[in-house]
Amino acid sequence: MVCRFLSLFCLSATMLMEHQARAQDDSMAREIIHKAEEKMRGKTSEAAITIRIVRPKWTREMKAKTWSKGKNNAVILITSPAKENGIVYLRREKEVWNWVPSIERVVKLPPSMMSQSWMGTDFTNDDLVKEASAEDDYTHRLLGQDSLANRACYRIELKPLPDKAVVWGKVLVWVDVQWYVQLRAEFYDEEDHLVNTMSASDLKWMGGRMLASVMEMVPSDKPGNKTMLIYDSITFDHEITDRFFTPENIRNIR
Repeated sequence: MVCRFLSLFCLSATMLMEHQARAQDDSMAREIIHKAEEKMRGKTSEAAITIRIVRPKWTREMKAKTWSKGKNNAVILITSPAKENGIVYLRREKEVWNWVPSIERVVKLPPSMMSQSWMGTDFTNDDLVKEASAEDDYTHRLLGQDSLANRACYRIELKPLPDKAVVWGKVLVWVDVQWYVQLRAEFYDEEDHLVNTMSASDLKWMGGRMLASVMEMVPSDKPGNKTMLIYDSITFDHEITDRFFTPENIRNIR
């Protein structure tokens, strides 16, 4: 009887220690994701980017400017080619708006459109305007460490919280140990099938911090397709008013 009691006690103690260790790992994983998101966001950011869409038989480019403030405000302005010049996307809190100059209308995008292609690229609307937050809308599990391009990385599994309407069923993320730069992300659907893989490269000092200046999204079911997002410049922590991020203002952004 005593031996059985001791065995049960030891088992309970072991399970408690494992639970505490897992909780510490999960807390660490959330902090890593927080640092990686803050690295790209700052208090505010303003960037000029090139979007390069690659297909087996053709390639085309777009230019854009982006602005963000905190977690909940972001604007993307297409500046070229001429056909798309002036198109604006706005994210404010959990709402996403689109200004299309050719029809002179501001349109609110429904949540069902977040998983659709953004401007014909391999990025989704959610990828670009970040309606879902990797920090706030998912659970975080630290799976261990890997090496990518000879860089030590944390490998973290993200799964959506039950009350969050997000695009992905699971996301695996690799974050650089030294600089907290996200170097890879794999996006899975609700049936655990790999849909897209994003890789980041060309780490350099931009805006006073070490960042990946090139992001490449590759769909798993379309050989030869990819979209590259190239940061031409980026600055952080300049003052941007809240009014800038309103549906009424996006038609005036140039």
